[in-house]
Amino acid sequence: MPDLSFQVESVETVPFAAVPLLAFRLSVKNAVEKQAIHTVALRCQIQIDVTRRRYTADEQEKLRDLFGEAQRWGQTLRNMLWTHASTVMQPFSGSTVVELQVPCTFDFNIAATKYFGGLEDGDIPLCFLFSGTVFYESADRPLQVAPISWEKETKFRLPLSMWREMMEIHYPNSAWLCLRRDVFDRLHRYKIQNGILTWEEALERVIPADAEVTCP
Repeated sequence: MPDLSFQVESVETVPFAAVPLLAFRLSVKNAVEKQAIHTVALRCQIQIDVTRRRYTADEQEKLRDLFGEAQRWGQTLRNMLWTHASTVMQPFSGSTVVELQVPCTFDFNIAATKYFGGLEDGDIPLCFLFSGTVFYESADRPLQVAPISWEKETKFRLPLSMWREMMEIHYPNSAWLCLRRDVFDRLHRYKIQNGILTWEEALERVIPADAEVTCP
């Protein structure tokens, strides 16, 4: 039976993609070196390992919406699910390299985006958990099927600068926020009734740029 191990070698942004897209270069090795692997239907759960980095006072303040007061972080900091990804691997024996593409959202209602946006610099610690199905050959049977256990995992640190540069390409000098329908309708009516041309100006009327915003 195949015994696959996984390691993320590198990551890069996918140029000219319709949406923000990261491509993780994944090294896959079979402990049974000469075994012929026909294909692998690979699934991956990617978690943010939030306890594997330090946070400045400013970061703690920005992340309070996710984890509460810094004094409680010993109880509230837990791994966060970021996303799921999948790919179908080509035939190989021994080892191979595959590209795992991961779409990224800039919606600040999503916990992962709030986390990325609350960091100032450094890396984002990730944990990749693998599962799926392996189709392979053996000496006595031409084709067999075996599962990949969720125990298969690997760690990787995604540079925060890469995520920011990718988002700046797709959303230059902007952020994306999804509003509840009734809130959007009220803001829309306010914009029309006051002859305001842009959404930015409408929000600046409600919260002036020089207004002091304090946290309770």
